[in-house]
Parts: sequence; C-alpha cells; structure tokens
Amino acid sequence: MNFSELEQIALDFVGQPTYKPIKPRMIAKRLGLDEDSSRQLKRVIKSLVKRGLLGYGEKHFVVPVNKPAKTLTAKPKSDKLHGAAEGREEPSRRAKPSRAELDDGRVTGIFRRMAAGYGFVRPVGVATKGDRSGDIFVAANHSMDAATGDTVLVALSKKRDIRRPNPEGDIVEILERETHQFVGTYFEAAGNGYVQVDGTLFSKPVYVGDPGAKSAQPDDKVVFEMVRFPSHVHDGEGVITEVLGSKGAPGVDTLSVIREYNLPGPFAEDALDDARKQAEKFDESTGGRLDLTGETVITIDPVDARDFDDAISLDRLENGHWRLGVHIADVSHFVRSKTPLDREAFQRATSVYLPDRVIPMLPEIVSNNLASLQPEKVRYTKTAFIEFTSEGIRTAVDLQNTAIRSKRRFTYEEVDEFLKDREAWRSKLKPEVHGLLARMHELAMVLRRRRFDRGSLELTMKEVKVDLDKHGRVEGAHVVENTESHQIIEEFMLAANMAVAETLHQHDMLFLRRIHADPDSRKLKALTEFIAELGFQTGSLESRFELQKLLGSIHGRAEEHAVNYAVLRSLQRAVYSPEEQGHYALASDCYCHFTSPIRRYPDLHIHRLIDLLLAKRKPANHMGELVALGEHCSEREQRAEAAERELAKLKLLIYMSSRVGEQLDAVVTGVEEFGLFVQGVNLPAEGLVHVATLADDYYRFDRRSHRLEGHRSGNSYRLGDMVRVEVARVDIDRRELDFRIVQKKGRAAPPPRLSRGKAKNLRAIKADARKQKHEKHGRREGMRKKRRP
Repeated sequence: MNFSELEQIALDFVGQPTYKPIKPRMIAKRLGLDEDSSRQLKRVIKSLVKRGLLGYGEKHFVVPVNKPAKTLTAKPKSDKLHGAAEGREEPSRRAKPSRAELDDGRVTGIFRRMAAGYGFVRPVGVATKGDRSGDIFVAANHSMDAATGDTVLVALSKKRDIRRPNPEGDIVEILERETHQFVGTYFEAAGNGYVQVDGTLFSKPVYVGDPGAKSAQPDDKVVFEMVRFPSHVHDGEGVITEVLGSKGAPGVDTLSVIREYNLPGPFAEDALDDARKQAEKFDESTGGRLDLTGETVITIDPVDARDFDDAISLDRLENGHWRLGVHIADVSHFVRSKTPLDREAFQRATSVYLPDRVIPMLPEIVSNNLASLQPEKVRYTKTAFIEFTSEGIRTAVDLQNTAIRSKRRFTYEEVDEFLKDREAWRSKLKPEVHGLLARMHELAMVLRRRRFDRGSLELTMKEVKVDLDKHGRVEGAHVVENTESHQIIEEFMLAANMAVAETLHQHDMLFLRRIHADPDSRKLKALTEFIAELGFQTGSLESRFELQKLLGSIHGRAEEHAVNYAVLRSLQRAVYSPEEQGHYALASDCYCHFTSPIRRYPDLHIHRLIDLLLAKRKPANHMGELVALGEHCSEREQRAEAAERELAKLKLLIYMSSRVGEQLDAVVTGVEEFGLFVQGVNLPAEGLVHVATLADDYYRFDRRSHRLEGHRSGNSYRLGDMVRVEVARVDIDRRELDFRIVQKKGRAAPPPRLSRGKAKNLRAIKADARKQKHEKHGRREGMRKKRRP
C-alpha cells in the first residue's frame, strides 16, 4: 500500500460521521493493517497534521480539522542553517501557550527535567517568542515519571505563582517516550545491581536486578532498557541488555555514545550482497555516458577524508564566460530504489562522523570504492555544468550523466600552500592542473562576493576537532579553520545546489528542498536589544544586511563566539521539506542538497530525479510522502550531529581528566547567574567557573549587561574577557568540566562604535521598545480598572 493510498484511507476513516477520536495505533488496528503499514500510517498522519488536513486532540487523539479539538498541535521533528549556521540547539516553533490553549487547559509539549526533580514543558506546534518564558513549570510531584525529551500532555493550572513568570501545569499523560534505552556505569550495593546513567538525565541510580546480570562487573559501561521510569514516588528499574566493557577501556567511550544515541550497527547481509553484486557488474567503462575522462578534473578534501564524492573542472570560454563543472559521485547508479541497499540508506539517512570512526550511510564497497572519486580511476558522476559571466552571473545550466577520471587529489592544506606561493608549485604540478587551481580561486572569490552582496550570512561557529594518536588516544584538540581552500569548494557546492534546485523547479518537479525559513521578527528585535546590551551599536537586526554587518564586525574578536551563538539561537533551523520556501541564511529562493549522495539520503533522492528529468519522465513522488521523507532525514541528521558533538566532548573530558591542576589561557564565552563559561584558547575545551569559586569578591549577575559585577570597583567579568584558568574538576560520567580562575588577563576590547546616524537609529529602536512597553502597561492598567466594581 503506497503513501497516497494510506493518506486517502486515513482521511476517509477520520471523516466518517460516526468517527470518535482515537490514537493512530487504534486507527491502524481498526483498519486491519499489518505491522509495516501501521508504521507507515503513523508517518502519514503526521504528514496530514503538518499540512492542516488532520489534527491532534486531547490525549494525542487524531481529529478531523473541521471539528473542534481541545488542542490542535503537530509535533515537529527536530531540525537543523547551512554550514556552521545549521547547528542550532533548540526547536524552532516554541512560545507561550495560545489563548485558546490556556482556556482549554491542555497543551502538548516536550518535557525537560531538572536535577532537583521539577521540570518544564515547552509547547510544540505554536508560534515562538524566542525565550523560555512560555515553558510550562511542572512540580516534581506533578510530573509523573516523564523523562527529558518525552512528549507529554499537560493540564494547565489556573493558579499562578507571582514569583514565577512561567505558566504552571500537571503532566496528565506521556504521549511518546524519547527512548527506553540508556547507557551508564554499573555498580553493586546491598546485594543489588544498579546503573548510574551517564550525564545528568537521572540524578538517582537505576535498579537493574541481581548482581552480575549479563556478567556485568562493577565499573563496567552497560546498556539497559528502562522497565519503570523513575518518578517522585518510586525509583527507576531496568534490565541490562549489553555490557560494553570496563569504564575507561579503549573504545568503550565510543560504544557508549553509539548506544546512547541508538546509532546503526553493521549492515544487513542482503544489503552487503547487493553492494557486492554492484561491484561485480562495474567494469570502469564509460557506459554510454558523456565521456569526460580526458578532461582536467581534481578533488579537494580534508587530509583525513574517508570518501570523495565531489570533483571540479573549470574552463574559460571564447566569449569570456566561465564553464564550471561540478562532478558528483553517481550513487544512484549503484543504489537503486526499493533494493536492500536503498532500504539501509533510507533508514540511516546520513553518515555519522565520529572522532575515531565513521558509521556510513552506505557499505564501504560503495562509499569508499565504487562511488569514491579516486585519482586515475574511471568513476560515474552526475555533472552540473554551470555557465557564468565574468561577473559571476549564471547564464546556463546543463545536467548530464558523465564519466570522469580525477587527475589529482588535493588536501585543503595543499591548496592553501598553493595560494600562498603559486610559483613554488609550478614544478610540482602539471601546467593544466596549476592553471585549473588558479582559475578556481578566481571564480570562487567572484561568486563569494556576489553571494554576500545579496545578503548571504556566514556564522563562524568554532568546530572543535579532537586529535587522536595512532592508538586512538586523545592527544589534544584544535579548531578547524575556514580557509580560502575551504571557501573555494564551498562556493562551487553552493552554486551547484542552487542551479540543480532551480532547474528542477523550472521543470515543475516536486522535490526535497533544503529550506531555511525567515526568522521571527520578535526574535530579531530581542537579538537587537541583546547585542546593544553587550555594547555593540547596530541598526535593527531585522535587516539581513545589518545582521551581516554585525557578523563581519565581530569577526576575530573575543566576543565572536557569544555573538554568533546568540544570532544562531534567533534563527530557525534549516530542514528538508518539499515546501516552496527559500533559504534565509543563503539568501536563496530555491535550494536543495545535491553534492553529497554518499553521506546524505536527500542528495540521493535529487540524483534520482535528475535521471527522470534526463529521461523526460515525471516523478511519482507525492507531497505527503516527501513531507515524511523530509522529517525523517531531518531527524536523522540532528541525531548524527548530536552524537558527533557528544563524543568529541567526552573524549576531550577524558583527556582533561589527566590534567587536573594544569593551567591554560581561556576566553569568557558565556555569563550566567551561577558562573562563567570559558573556553581554552590553544586547547578549545569549554567548562564552567562557578560563581562560588570567585573568592576575591561577592559577585552579582547584571542581566542587562551580561556581566558578573563585584562589589569592589573594577571587579567584573563580561563576555570576551581573557582569563588564566586552572582545571579544577572533571566528571566524565556527568560530562562536566569545572575551571578555577587564577588570573584575569585583560578586558576585551570595547565593541566598535558606529556612525552618528547608526547611533541615532539605535536610540530610536530603544525609544520605540520603551514606548511599546509603556503602552502595554497602560493597556493592562485599563483592563484592571474595567474589572474593578
């Protein structure tokens, strides 16, 4: 049964006059669907809810939209901006419950439990204000046994505590568990076995039965299934399902994160057989494709790249135009739709790049051999030929199935060296390769200038990469730099993605886009105020060009991390969706992912559509099916990135645990009431300096200026301050690193001042904000007077 058939069946069933709201699994049962169709029906219903054709009511029951429902919300999938800007931590649609929800008294949301037992529920499916004031406070004794990440139904309380700005409520039902599988450290006490769960998710250990279950030994890292979740009235209870190994043993940290995030394991045997058959059939002939094996084509990748899926050619035409060739590994030739390989690729949806290993989307036979654009090997590619004027204006796009033979593999470091001293490389490279590199740099910089001229944004969030020795042990870490060599490839990949997306759009094809919705104006107003409080003078950041100027002005400054992070939090996440929305950060009206089919399923989907386009056939994709595919790929992407960050952090903590007492230079990256977040300058480890350890003075938090202010004159800490710190405490299990300040090295340079006109603009923005605040206060007073007898 296909997606569109299930959609019609679901709509017909819910639309019956005698229908009474029930949950999706009950609908599947009433319809007599098998297990596979039942799982598909859940995705169908989510798609219909997102499109406004169905709704979720009380207790997550499915309701028709033409009938009143107590709560009509759609649970959004987690999503993620291009490059660094695609790393926002928070879901994008959050805010205070609507008036209708408050009157009705029930809200669906995501629960977050604090260490003390109480928690907050963040509503889903409603507009966002951009702060946490709309989170619903839930007392410990009214939170049932909900765990962080669970989707819950909350009954709102009519009583309000004037000391707490948040609305309050009670959890009445847990609609969906985030997970039942957890990882922790096993220990024994009083003749029983327990597991202390990693991180701060659960404060108390979980009982797992008699000692030695699954042959677990004290201090072993184990995986367990939660049988009974802990609550304020009872402790948790679970059963050990796997012993990973002794805590601290090589590789156990990686296995712990793999299990914690439920990352995929080995490939199914039928998928491996499928890959082997593809390898047997491939003979490196051009296969009737456009033969480009004699053209000068190169690849540029990181020195430790595991797969090579993009290559570049570039020529200057007689009319002075550029002809760029972006050649992408033709994975769709080997991974056919509805095969075992396709099933595995879909389920994984993305490769996961951990510090010491890769969990690939495709078996290595495909990803590291058949589809890897290795030097001097004939490889099948999808090529986007793009013609530009000398000013970088695109004039034509030609998509082809091609065969190439890469002439050389470059690393980013080699290209950077080439750009520093081109003459020194003349003897090292063939003339045609030397000339190609020079042309690539020239065109890339033209495209980059045009992109920023139209308002494209670039957030420089530091990417921390862990350095491992030959035995896999951490020997340090460094920040990955975005050099000109990176920018060359980035510009060409962006150009190809836009060209392919616009070509598919012009042919009226329905496809999976990479969309990044415009930010909420309220969030940008709040961001403008925040930036002003830091001392930066700027116009309203509701203008993308003011936002662009801000990001340019703080580049290389000590406050760069904090400002970039604040901007990131104010923006939406980029997601996969067939909806015709543009990409805000890239200032592009039409964008998709085409350039990485080895590691991203959405790119594979685009390649298949290109095959249909070249064959002059229309795709059979259905809107609802693509909505569900986009949600699935977005969720898998977020899971992979979260696991990558967590393992990098864990390995860095293990490294720091042997360096307690050592000192390092650091910069203040965050200021909170409870202390300072600082990050090392040479070793980019981030940790907390608790306010209690600042023993030289009594400090209070100035929320307006984001400082910790001491009573004594001159004693204060703000974003960007340089400090000398000492490693005070490392708790690997709780994933915590504490520093102690040894010396304050200096104040960050004052933020740049703007022209008189911009300063006047800033004053006008603040005056307007004060006016709105007074008007709001006046309306409240008026309402109070009307209610008085």
